[in-house]
Amino acid sequence: MGFTIGGIRGTKEPRSGVRGTKETDAAPRAPRGARDPRGARGLPDPREQKVPRVTEEPRATEKSTGSTESAESRESTEPGAVEKPAEPRAAEASTEPGAVEKPAGPRAAEEAAEPKPAEAAKDAKDAKEARESRSASWRRCRAGTPECTAVAEYTGLWGWAAVPGARAQDGRCSCGRADCTAPGAHPLDFAPEIPAGATLDEVSAAWAQFPGAAVLLPVGRAFDVLEVAETAGRRALVRLERMGVPLGPVAATPDGRTHFFVAPGAAAELPQLLYRMGWDDAALDLHGLGPGSHITAPPSDRGGLGPVRWLRSPDPASASGPPPARLLLGTLAYVAHRSPA
Repeated sequence: MGFTIGGIRGTKEPRSGVRGTKETDAAPRAPRGARDPRGARGLPDPREQKVPRVTEEPRATEKSTGSTESAESRESTEPGAVEKPAEPRAAEASTEPGAVEKPAGPRAAEEAAEPKPAEAAKDAKDAKEARESRSASWRRCRAGTPECTAVAEYTGLWGWAAVPGARAQDGRCSCGRADCTAPGAHPLDFAPEIPAGATLDEVSAAWAQFPGAAVLLPVGRAFDVLEVAETAGRRALVRLERMGVPLGPVAATPDGRTHFFVAPGAAAELPQLLYRMGWDDAALDLHGLGPGSHITAPPSDRGGLGPVRWLRSPDPASASGPPPARLLLGTLAYVAHRSPA
């Protein structure tokens, strides 16, 4: 179609881009009154949708003539499926050479740990005989003297050696010597020493040979002793306990002395320790007992004056490892200096 604007001739093309034609690709409109099967929202026509075919899965309880069909076997029967190699059974794997054996469960471990009836009966019999033997030895020891029981405790529990000692009666020593310088306060020369760790049977047999003997402990092996007057010793013990200082056994003798158990070697170091602390007074009533000395242990009598008593009984910690002397020495020296003679 031609037209002229301002003397310029031109042509007008149709909207569709093709001259002389109209757009025919648009979908035809539905006649008025007809219902759109897609609805108002433009949803797809349900009649045109394809309904998927539902296949029924085999029941779990379905049984076959041989064994129950597994999922892997069903998949292998489908066309195009790749056949998977079958896994060997646990029983077959265990029989193969070089197979690693699985660890046994807790039940199997318990069954393996359970003793056989014959072994259990033998162990029970041996334990019963050991208890009866210890009970008989303990009764023999208790039927004798309290010293026998004390020696069994010192040697068996605390690891101390013990020596049968002499007793004094009416000023005379049981050793039989008229010139005895320490009546009732020294070991018997003819009595053997009972070593540390001796059993109850050994203590009972050894102490039965010396009935009525006192219990003496050798100093300088498992412990040394710091000796002060009983008055000063009791006061120092109260101070040390309040301060929380580690302490070993403490004993009081009937002649008015107090024995503090300390680590071995204290007697040899005592003069030098006192000098460093400024307590080099020669009149200080503080002495050390080391190797070669013996002390009377509770509940024995000392010199015919009465029994020795524990102010602080031994326990597993203090008896096996008494404290160093330097921890106690300052308080002992101060109290001994301040206490009246």
